[in-house]
Order: sequence, then C-alpha cells, then structure tokens
Amino acid sequence: MAGAGGLVCARCQASLGGAAYEVQSGAGRSLRCLRCALMFGPMLRRSFLIAVIVGTILTAINQGNIIAAGDFPASLYWKIPLTYCVPFAVATTGALLNARSPFRE
Repeated sequence: MAGAGGLVCARCQASLGGAAYEVQSGAGRSLRCLRCALMFGPMLRRSFLIAVIVGTILTAINQGNIIAAGDFPASLYWKIPLTYCVPFAVATTGALLNARSPFRE
C-alpha cells in the first residue's frame, strides 16, 4: 500500500494525498481513493437495495393515492426517480463516511 511517494490506492495506484477509504473484500482490507471507493461493488449493491426499499416506501407514502387513482401527472416522471435517488445518495454517503480512514504518511 505504500509507494515511493507514500500511500497509494489499492485499486488504481493513485497517491492517497487526501482522504483514504478502507474497504473490506475477500482479499482483506485495503485503502482506496474516493473514486475507487465509490465504485466498490458491495457498497453500491447495498446502497441500491436500500434505495429500492426506502424509495418504494416513500413513493407509496407520498404518491400512492395519485397512482392508485390511476392518475399519473407529468410531474411524477421526475419526482419518483428523485425519490429513489435520495436514499441511494444518503446510504452511499453514510458508507463512505464510515469507511473514511485517517492515516499518517
């Protein structure tokens, strides 16, 4: 994990001059840069699952009566996808903040 210039990302070998994120995989724990941590498959799957569950519940609460009545105004075409994006962003941000690893070079 330590290169000639200090710590490097375990995936892309970029220098970890800023924040590092610790991820757990089958090969053990490793430090990654923000870009590689955002593309970490297990975290993305977990965030997606949370977004599907919470987004469906929020859509049912907020728009359920409109959908059940058979009315589907044009505004729902952007409101419903946004309802799923918010819990995805919150779950991903929480996972990244939890995985943030303070390190000293």
